[in-house]
Amino acid sequence: MDDSRIDNITELKKFLESSQKVSIRLATIDEKYTFIQGAVKKYRYKKLAKHEKKVVLFYLKKITGFKKTQLHKLIARALMSKLARKVYVRNNPHLVYKAYDIKLLEKTDALHLKLNCLATKEILRRECEVFGNKEFENIAKVSPSHITNLRHTEVYKNSWVNQTKPSLVNIAVTAPPVTNGIPGSIRVDTVSQNNIYHINSVDEICQWELVASVPRIQEIFMEDVLYDMLLQFPFVVFNFHSDRGSEYINYVICKLLNKLLINQTKSRSRHCNDNALVESKNGTVVRKNFGYFYVNQDLCETLNKFHKEYFNLYLNYHRPCLFVTDTITYPNGRTRDVYNEATTPYEKLKEICNRPENKDKKILRDDITFEKLDKIAYAMGDNAFAKLMRKEQERIHNINKDLGIAP
Repeated sequence: MDDSRIDNITELKKFLESSQKVSIRLATIDEKYTFIQGAVKKYRYKKLAKHEKKVVLFYLKKITGFKKTQLHKLIARALMSKLARKVYVRNNPHLVYKAYDIKLLEKTDALHLKLNCLATKEILRRECEVFGNKEFENIAKVSPSHITNLRHTEVYKNSWVNQTKPSLVNIAVTAPPVTNGIPGSIRVDTVSQNNIYHINSVDEICQWELVASVPRIQEIFMEDVLYDMLLQFPFVVFNFHSDRGSEYINYVICKLLNKLLINQTKSRSRHCNDNALVESKNGTVVRKNFGYFYVNQDLCETLNKFHKEYFNLYLNYHRPCLFVTDTITYPNGRTRDVYNEATTPYEKLKEICNRPENKDKKILRDDITFEKLDKIAYAMGDNAFAKLMRKEQERIHNINKDLGIAP
């Protein structure tokens, strides 16, 4: 490129204004360095004012394509001496551990099933010094940390040496819970309380919540409790979502859900919001009402009766929940949900079923009608039922105190 006719900063500024839509690039790095060296010398960059240096900087950026930060570094080098490409010099060009040494390491790992680096280093040292095996003389000098580097080289074929292979479990689908805009997609999680476990299940749309208790999270206990819990929902359950815990991801629960024609999904890795609803209910409902104290395992059957006759009715007919009414979008793209509606899950269920778009959809189970549910919901006031529930809860708590901690 010939810019010999551009003699001063004023002409350079006019050139930049007139060539805004023109793209000019030098081909090689050597040409770009030569051009930068010539421009710095031609326009006496060091003696220019700040606004004049800015013009030269834009000019060099347009011709070379370098970023502003890189140009500042190159101009500083051009002012100190001749600008030229640096030659890369390897500090240690020779290899200390050749392919033969790495193969000895691979052989050692295969025999000992790939121990940690420090133990492997000790074996290599003993082979050389204690047992006099001279072929290990070079590899025995390796540092424990460098053994990891050698294990990742192309020479070291580590794909078959004691590698953990994930087992493919064809139970449930790894996907976010699907709601279809109607009640029936429940999220399930387990809450540990010292000696027993609470199974917490929440519907995503109307927040219908059911709690049950088991002495241990094993298939023999989980199957009956989950079956009874699913029958307590007044609507058709079509999706069952949980985390990847073995109490839900097993063939017994899979067979149960298939029998009931319920789709099973499990949370995705690094997607904590997949099961966020039930996780929040674990703290605001289960922990708040049952605390952290010890519960004797013999009371599980009594607790399940309490859940079915008192606690679950209280949660769904007498305890209001907050629902999203609006979503605010900020200029930076972030959103925030606004919770301005407080109502019970039963009232929300009635509202959803009475919407025009849901008139033809089958939401409630065949044996359930709102006339039956109204008798349960309006039989007692919220405070009266809560008082009755707390009285029963206190009675069970006293029984638990009398039983004490099992030896």
